Amino acid sequence: MHPRRSAQEVLLCDLCETVPLQSHCELCNINLCKACVGEHLSDSSKKHHVMPYLQRKSTPNYPKCLKHVEKHCELHCENCDIPVCIKCVSSGKHEGHKLSEFLEKLSAKTQNLQKDLEELETRIYPRYEEMASSIQTEKADIETNYGKLTTAAEKEGEILHREITAIVNQRKSAIQEMKNKHLSTLNKNTEEITQKMAELKQIISDLKSILKSNDVSLTSTYKSRNSEFRTLPSKVRVTFPSFTPQKINKDQFNEMFGSLSPLSINTEHGDTMKSAKAVSFPPVKPLLDEPRLTATIDTGYRELYSVSCLSEDQVWTRGNNKTIKLLNLQSKLLTSIKTKSGYWPRDITVTRDGDLVYTDSSNNTVNLIKNKKLQTVITLQGWSPRFVCCTVVNDLLVIMISDDKQSKVVRYSGSTEKQSIQFDGQGRPLYSSGYNYKYISENRNLDICVADFDASAVVVVNQSGKLRFRYTGHPSNTKQSFTPVGITTDSQSHILTADHNNDRIHILDQDGQFLRYIHCDLRAPFGLCVDIRDNLFVAECYTAKVKKIQYL
Repeated sequence: MHPRRSAQEVLLCDLCETVPLQSHCELCNINLCKACVGEHLSDSSKKHHVMPYLQRKSTPNYPKCLKHVEKHCELHCENCDIPVCIKCVSSGKHEGHKLSEFLEKLSAKTQNLQKDLEELETRIYPRYEEMASSIQTEKADIETNYGKLTTAAEKEGEILHREITAIVNQRKSAIQEMKNKHLSTLNKNTEEITQKMAELKQIISDLKSILKSNDVSLTSTYKSRNSEFRTLPSKVRVTFPSFTPQKINKDQFNEMFGSLSPLSINTEHGDTMKSAKAVSFPPVKPLLDEPRLTATIDTGYRELYSVSCLSEDQVWTRGNNKTIKLLNLQSKLLTSIKTKSGYWPRDITVTRDGDLVYTDSSNNTVNLIKNKKLQTVITLQGWSPRFVCCTVVNDLLVIMISDDKQSKVVRYSGSTEKQSIQFDGQGRPLYSSGYNYKYISENRNLDICVADFDASAVVVVNQSGKLRFRYTGHPSNTKQSFTPVGITTDSQSHILTADHNNDRIHILDQDGQFLRYIHCDLRAPFGLCVDIRDNLFVAECYTAKVKKIQYL
């Protein structure tokens, strides 16, 4: 700090440097005493702006001239686009050039700076924040998403392991069967030889007795059997079976295990205001603000309980009689199937191959209709099959009730039981007891979702059978308590369940968070299904109509 600018001294005029200052020229950024103001204003080449010192504004420090270090640059040469001082101008080097006051140039640049600041603060920086937040969200999802991949790989390994174990057990069973047959054959051959040996011993003993005896009649009546025994009994020769192991082609085995798509990392270039994402994900279908009714099917039943999609415009339905109907959107009957037992089917579903499956609790069977031919694939003892769905790998998930009213979910591959889900980690029943409705569906993340009517809850377990959550309704105003009946899932892993008594559908995300309702003037909705384009089909129980609804 200059000695005369110290806090202990009076501030002096910048021109005479002897008299205390009183005024300030904002244009020239100098302090003046009363006597020097007149002299300063005599310079008519500038539009000076002199004010009392205490009223001065905060003025910028002019840059020092690079050629005349004792001077400040108060002007700006537009031609050379550089700041210049008075000496630079008087030197003639800028003769004929357009000169502007430095403060005017500074004001224009200040406006540009203000615009830059505004753009950075209001547009650019928020987009960077958005990108950073998006990446943090993706990073947070890494454990979950890669965990699902790992679980899927482990699941595939378990399936293959079970298949291999089944094949090994089949081979072992066949080996044991051949062993038993081999041993039985040898035992039979041994019995035959032993019997002949016993006869021979008796004949030898008899001959010795005759030779020792004086009874002539024994000798005269003796008949030789040696010729009979000279032909030895047949000896069974059995060749041991052999096992020839198949050479394993690792590439083919890897293909059989399933494929893992490569990690796709793309960088989007171009519009810098667009949020570039490192990893591409499939597009998300948002929920419509107002779902739309697009078709209504009259089924002809007195009461309707289940609907299952065969295609976008054909659905299987089951109601209060023994006939299962295939109808199109115009309510035209395309095909009908009658149950083998003559009783109502308990539930229906369509397999990945387009075949119809129905459960029959009157004879405890699960039945498949393939090429118009009926075959019973599962017959139960002590348990009654109720509700059923087909999984992504074409397994069947069957809700069944025991004679003492216990409930469980059983997974079948064909007629082979693969999994049973009945209790939670503390040994408590996952599902309510009783014979009421427990519709079932598998979600895209392989969760198993059950609408448990008696428990007034949607019960969701993961593919291993571990409880994930229970949804007991949304705490909004309702006519009656939550009454879940039909249940289905869509391509977005939404869970949709029919709230029968409240005439609406609840839409949940895959973690059980309520999203919204579907109303569409529904009356007592019951069974649900979703087609490949995520159109919802709702079976209304008492009107016996199926309503097709677009909600995505």
